[in-house]
Amino acid sequence: MHSELIQAALQTRHNAYAPYSNFQVGAAILTEHGEIFTGCNVENSSFGLTICAERSAVSAMVASGSTNIAKICIASPGAAPPCGACRQVMAEFGNSFEVLLVDADSQLVQQRWKMADLLPGQFHFPPKSSTE
Repeated sequence: MHSELIQAALQTRHNAYAPYSNFQVGAAILTEHGEIFTGCNVENSSFGLTICAERSAVSAMVASGSTNIAKICIASPGAAPPCGACRQVMAEFGNSFEVLLVDADSQLVQQRWKMADLLPGQFHFPPKSSTE
């Protein structure tokens, strides 16, 4: 399933709409039920409206009725890590899953993280007490 997830992220990356940055990113989420959901970045000339591949994949997952990430693979030039907004969105759906960062050129995993390590001290609403 590991190589299938990587290939899904790499393939979806080619669908990215990135006319401003030319920085195409693909993401593929594996759910606890074995489903794979993909997303790509979609840029907008009003840069604040751009959506990242990770949030695109999370939206596809949620739209299908799934809410638990088992693993996510992100494919980009240089295996770039997800931005802060994407980290917070992904953390909404678990903090123990693995995050694989794949270099789009070599197609190899360059980094592996646990979500909790990628975003320690995640925001929760309502806030969790320090004793939890």
